[in-house]
Amino acid sequence: MTILYCDCFSGISGDMFLGALLDAGLPIEHLSTQFKLLNLPEFQGVTAEKVKKGALAATLLNLDIHEHQEEHNHHHEHHRHHRHLGDIRSLIESSGLSESVRQTSLKIFQKLAESEAIVHGSSIEEVHFHEVGAVDSILDIVGAAVGLEYFNIQSVFSSALPLGTGQVITQHGLLPLPAPATLELIRMAQAPVAASKATVELVTPTGAAILASLATFRQPDMNLKQVGIGAGRRDLEWPNVLRVLIGAQDEAFGTHVEIETNIDDMNPQIYGHVMAKLFQAGALDVYFTPIFMKKNRPATRLSVIARKEDEPIICDLLLRETSTLGVRVKLVWRWEAEREMRNIETHYGQVPVKLKILDGDTIQAMPEFDACVRLAEQAGVPVALVIQEASAVSREFLNQPYGLIR
Repeated sequence: MTILYCDCFSGISGDMFLGALLDAGLPIEHLSTQFKLLNLPEFQGVTAEKVKKGALAATLLNLDIHEHQEEHNHHHEHHRHHRHLGDIRSLIESSGLSESVRQTSLKIFQKLAESEAIVHGSSIEEVHFHEVGAVDSILDIVGAAVGLEYFNIQSVFSSALPLGTGQVITQHGLLPLPAPATLELIRMAQAPVAASKATVELVTPTGAAILASLATFRQPDMNLKQVGIGAGRRDLEWPNVLRVLIGAQDEAFGTHVEIETNIDDMNPQIYGHVMAKLFQAGALDVYFTPIFMKKNRPATRLSVIARKEDEPIICDLLLRETSTLGVRVKLVWRWEAEREMRNIETHYGQVPVKLKILDGDTIQAMPEFDACVRLAEQAGVPVALVIQEASAVSREFLNQPYGLIR
């Protein structure tokens, strides 16, 4: 699995992120070709140049935009283009971009719209995007999606975000830093933040939206393959750059985590509530084991199997929702069969069936028990009868190549 880590040493903006991807090996010709698929008449071209930021060499993104009135700064200066989410959605959906790039771009803009709506007390569709609706910001977001697809990035990770202080002039007038939309995006993502002595904007709404939409905020294990350094426009006391690290998660690091804690002092009624919340948070399996602890006290071991990227939210949930003071985490490997849900018709009604696929063949078809119970209660018959009929109908899927039963 190919992953990307953002080292936000000096914050992040859309153009810094895209500059870092170019520095890591994204061909500028490919980026230019993809931008032209947007059919934006204002877009004239894109170039990149090597610059020095302090002692570090970095790549600076330059966008050539028709009637581009002001310099494209780290914090995106303000332009005359005011777009709604619907306008941007139509622009992207009608483009010649791939489905992956369209979906990633729209996901980022959706998150931006949600943050702006909260900040301004309006609906998502009423939001005027102002700066983030400007052509350069649209290109930054679409370019980020293009770069992620080019490198086949499957997971994005990020460091803590440094927050500058001060003020910034926007279409809404003078506002404090971090910009309200940036702060809301950070809150929505529950992203960790770090204090900074900077009195300028380090994290822009566009940069925050990219991470809030796509990133897990921790440093991952990886086999490092590429490093890219994107330059910010400002010169600061330190190198004003964003570093992206691209690599592979090796199986030696494990594919999942097992999170455990032993509890001997919690109301047993709470366990069911905690289990439900864990599954909502992305847990793949949750189970309880009776154990004995110190002083021969009966207790419960609460175990969770989860994806590595869900570890922070699962651990936080356990610490908040249970009486435990700490949890244990260990890496595990998980081998999985493919699966798909299909609906079948029985004498009692429709029943969902879970298909188990291995090496392209369907080797198991299991009716969903809850659906069988519901139909049995409606028909006034034993649930075993519904399961028997559903199982018999499901046999048509067995030992068939998966592609033939779609």
